[in-house]
Amino acid sequence: MKTRTSLAILATATIPSLTHAHPYINPHRHSHTPRATSTDWLYAFQAPSLAQIDPTPVAAAASTVTSLVYATITVSAQPHSTAPWGYHGSDMATFPIGTGASAAYPTASSNNSVTLKPSQVNATQSAGPTATTPAAPALPSTLRGVNLGGWLILEKWMNSDCFEGTDAVDQWTFDHTDGAVAKLKQHWETYITEDDIKAIVGLGLNAVRIPIGYWAYDTFGSGYISGADAYLEKAIGWCRAAGLKVLVDCHGSPGSQNGFDNSGRSGNVAWQDKSQSNGTTNMQKSISVLQTMGRKYGAQEYADVVFGLELVNEPISWQQNNLETTKYWAKEAYAAVRAVATNKNLQIIMHDGFMGPSQWLDVNVAIVGNTTTSANSTTPALFAIDTHLYQNQMGDDSSLTQDQHIAKACNWTSSALLPASSNLPVYVGEFSAQTNICANPDGSTVVGSTCYIDGCQCSTNVDMQDWNGPLKMATRKFIETELDAFERGAKGWFMWNYKGPGAWGVSNLVKYGVMGKVTERMFPGQCRFD
Repeated sequence: MKTRTSLAILATATIPSLTHAHPYINPHRHSHTPRATSTDWLYAFQAPSLAQIDPTPVAAAASTVTSLVYATITVSAQPHSTAPWGYHGSDMATFPIGTGASAAYPTASSNNSVTLKPSQVNATQSAGPTATTPAAPALPSTLRGVNLGGWLILEKWMNSDCFEGTDAVDQWTFDHTDGAVAKLKQHWETYITEDDIKAIVGLGLNAVRIPIGYWAYDTFGSGYISGADAYLEKAIGWCRAAGLKVLVDCHGSPGSQNGFDNSGRSGNVAWQDKSQSNGTTNMQKSISVLQTMGRKYGAQEYADVVFGLELVNEPISWQQNNLETTKYWAKEAYAAVRAVATNKNLQIIMHDGFMGPSQWLDVNVAIVGNTTTSANSTTPALFAIDTHLYQNQMGDDSSLTQDQHIAKACNWTSSALLPASSNLPVYVGEFSAQTNICANPDGSTVVGSTCYIDGCQCSTNVDMQDWNGPLKMATRKFIETELDAFERGAKGWFMWNYKGPGAWGVSNLVKYGVMGKVTERMFPGQCRFD
């Protein structure tokens, strides 16, 4: 990492205590350029030990206020060589007054030490003033989106060119290879551009989900190369100009929430590990990062484009992770973000941990109450669930013909989503066109990756530019069925991914004539919903 000529100061925001979290575990599955106008400042968290945190709830001031309490935390300024997104006094009302070494919170002592007192969190709105805040533009009734994965977090299977000549397997190991800073900057500059955003709009899409790792906001000793947030900022500007809505997705969390390369570090899962680094657990650090993200992307100046913040992507609910611990953490993370977001309509979204949206109804009740608002309402949601629905990941799916894949997709409305009367909105944050089938010349399909007659092609072993008509049409039928099911049973959807190998890339599907605009149907009514 390059050394900076300007000095950033590290300090941080409040972290909710996790001392109430369930104590048991059930086994189950570089730096960007600082702005020239002033010194960049960032606050880095120094937590007390868990034993020092008073778990006694502060009495609620009103019936609408929860008893969730932030611990008293003392923050001290420390020098650091990078700032996550160029903080300035003008960036947010709560930022330290002044610049350079004189910058401080109004209540800070002369040595730049800040004591953050316990506070109550309203369950339904930001603790900040909202009475005079202008309303954000209404969301489309259905969000139709695509992921910009493989950009701000590398995944080797998607970004093989970046990994050539290295033995790296994920972002973590890549960031420790020779020349990684230059390679990563080149990748960030070229993988997604404003032209891509314009092309996405041309497909009839109205939203994007942008994955990013926690290390873009917690740069102190993370071991990762920082700077991706500057490119997220560019993308948000492009999306604003193009009329796209943005879901900012914290895709990689401290300690790795799943051990997959999409978390930044494959292998061990340590997100729920109770051990501490500098007095902080990984789950507490997650909340600290989310508050930084919530302050920025939940600010009113982003309300016209950023509609949501996703707390964590695909945390597993087995082995090292426990679902009940994840659910408790989600409630605390929700409250922490809601407390700092001045956009009262910001949706705070949680992945379902591969357990399905129905497992999160109790969390929704705890957060927003047992209201009767429908998930299909145009009223902005406070809390929502993200579920990922693939038909190429599980062993059972590899034995299905395309007609069976289509039937399964239609059935998702009852088996994997929630009824329209539910007050918990659901987004399908990831799904794919890819299935493991072969198409015969007559349009029939067979299971697997082996053809037995002339003219047959298999989706997994034929380059997409060489696909024939039957394979293209079989894939298009499946895509259209997925979209019909999601528009029937979800608040919105985000296909994985805009760029990727073969049928994983929407740009490929369009380029080679497999799919057109997402609102058009060549095979309408396959699910016979009406």
